[in-house]
Amino acid sequence: MKMTFSRKSLGIPYGIFLFLFVVAPLVVIVYYAFTNGSGQFTFENLSGFFKDPNTTGTLVYSLFLAFVTTCICLIIAYPVAYVLAMGRLRFRSVLMMLFIMPMWINFTLRITALKEILTLIEGNLAFYPFLNSVIGMTYDFLPFMILPIYTTLSKLDLSLVEAAQDLGADRKQTFMRVILPLSMPGVISGISMVFLPAMTNYVVLDMLYNSTYIMGSLIGSYFSAYNWHGGSMISLILLALICIFTLLSSDRQEETRGGSRL
Repeated sequence: MKMTFSRKSLGIPYGIFLFLFVVAPLVVIVYYAFTNGSGQFTFENLSGFFKDPNTTGTLVYSLFLAFVTTCICLIIAYPVAYVLAMGRLRFRSVLMMLFIMPMWINFTLRITALKEILTLIEGNLAFYPFLNSVIGMTYDFLPFMILPIYTTLSKLDLSLVEAAQDLGADRKQTFMRVILPLSMPGVISGISMVFLPAMTNYVVLDMLYNSTYIMGSLIGSYFSAYNWHGGSMISLILLALICIFTLLSSDRQEETRGGSRL
């Protein structure tokens, strides 16, 4: 007997997986976020987050840390990706491999090695907690900024660059008016891949002796203290910020791609 499968039947395992590991946990988080210890519906968890200076301060610190890390990664990654994609290098694949190889090593080992190097330079890591956190975040997320920019630049239609040069544009004008706008989808993808994880990656802070909380460590502290209601509300707020950022970045990508087609 010949067995046939339709697209709907093939999608059943994925639907079950999404329900069990995405929808159901999200429903549980929403329930705890909008209820109190007695199970009654309330907005106290939401209002308490914005009234507490510790939680709002953690949010501001997380945003600032992620912003600085993203800016530094972008400043370093764009020239590197540009040289790798546009330069006539004989060992381009080897250089690209050097940037990818750290991603193959265990995250904890990489940060531990970085900690030893910073300890040799600074002596006591507690003196510069924010600087060390930015260095650790940049070291960890830099490949995620380089790769999308490099991919976009490597697929760039060079005939557009040649057309700009034929029309009298110098190198600066060609870069600012042709190359940079067309590479914006890669830049936006890199920003999304760096900014959002940098808000929650508290492991780097812990390993580099930065005792300041960010959003990830704040959520963990609430659940460790069995305050599921407060921790769930902070998780929802962080999820809302991530969704807003993702929607804005995706809209910007569509505008950029639409402009490039014109």
